[in-house]
Amino acid sequence: MANHKIERISSDILKYLSNIIMLESRDELLKTITLTAVETSKDLSYAKVYFTSISDLPHETLEKEVNEASSFLRGELAKVLEVRNIPELHFIYDTSIEYASNIENIIKKIHQD
Repeated sequence: MANHKIERISSDILKYLSNIIMLESRDELLKTITLTAVETSKDLSYAKVYFTSISDLPHETLEKEVNEASSFLRGELAKVLEVRNIPELHFIYDTSIEYASNIENIIKKIHQD
């Protein structure tokens, strides 16, 4: 039963953070990111937030900039998320989309040859 609660909270964090970034953030860099997944720890003290971006900045720079805004995002999340303690947010650049695209290109190249 606790697993369902954590999944629901992770889903809520993803939904609310997406709304906060698009509607309440004034940072243009934050508006270029898309959240892809959230993994919340079992004790709800920590959440890994995976994201991608259309920005041309290196992944490391993006992670650093977004993580600097995590305290603002956590504060805004506290206003809408109905849990006692808001998890600490750690943003991680999601490379799975690029990886899948690379695999797809390799498969296309093999079929063309």
